[in-house]
Amino acid sequence: MTNKGKILVVDDDRLVLATLSHGLAQAGYEIIDADNGDDAILLAREHRPDLALLDIRMEGKSGFDVAAYLRDYCQMPFMFLSAFADDDTVAQVNALGAVAYLVKPLDIRQIVPAVEAAFAQIGPRGGEPAPLPGTLAHDALGQPVAMAIGVLMHRYSLPRAQALERLQRLAAAEGKPLVQQAERLLEAVELLSAG
Repeated sequence: MTNKGKILVVDDDRLVLATLSHGLAQAGYEIIDADNGDDAILLAREHRPDLALLDIRMEGKSGFDVAAYLRDYCQMPFMFLSAFADDDTVAQVNALGAVAYLVKPLDIRQIVPAVEAAFAQIGPRGGEPAPLPGTLAHDALGQPVAMAIGVLMHRYSLPRAQALERLQRLAAAEGKPLVQQAERLLEAVELLSAG
């Protein structure tokens, strides 16, 4: 099987970490894993993965701390995986510029397509993004759409596919492009969390 890319997986729950690492390795990715933020940063600097999958709440450095470091010093894309999806968390995820936000508990069957969509979005290093089979093309599911889906999944306890359908229905009802509808939803969340 060809190596689809290198992913740094970070979670302080060893069971979650093992499950994610195994599932993504089975899907053809090279996995580097860490159970804390300090190790994650060291491994990111040493191995230069293509994408980082970060838990948010961990002892020591949080996923947010690691993400800020990866963004500022490694120019590395990252996505969050968290059991928390309150408005403050979503606003922080947005501010950091994550490529996606997934809400636990998650099945590996939901994570692999999300990772593939993220790889389609970030594209091969230094090249134009190439949509992967079974994922939406780069411009069809950009960052705001992925984030808005995460918000809807949490708020209405929906699986990813139903959250996307709900967002598509909202966009169609208002006659707006999907990305614009997603941005409006995220702005509303930020307004709520600011108040």
